[in-house]
Amino acid sequence: MLKFTAEHEWLKLEGDVATVGITAHAAEQLGDLVFVELPEVGAELAKEAGVATVESVKAASDVYCPLDGEVTEINQAIVDDPSLVNSDPQGAGWFFKLKLKNPADADALLDEAAYKELIA
Repeated sequence: MLKFTAEHEWLKLEGDVATVGITAHAAEQLGDLVFVELPEVGAELAKEAGVATVESVKAASDVYCPLDGEVTEINQAIVDDPSLVNSDPQGAGWFFKLKLKNPADADALLDEAAYKELIA
């Protein structure tokens, strides 16, 4: 199931683990990414904490943690090649996996229809 935040992160939920990245809309707004900094595996994160940094030719921007949890995996491929985020933001361009403290909290996030309304 896909969920979205008003800060333009997406989450793909599988049980109590969420794969997190930035939306295609966010990637378009940022332009071509030249640098990505990801959290450490094992980091305990709180909802809305700054968790990653992306830099494009236009600007630097923070990526926020969508829910409370622990980072279980990061996508080293986007550190090595930030353009993956631009070419496939909701696929190969994922940022990290988060073991959710309370998976039911995801119910409060936006669904795809609500997110599309937000960016319309």
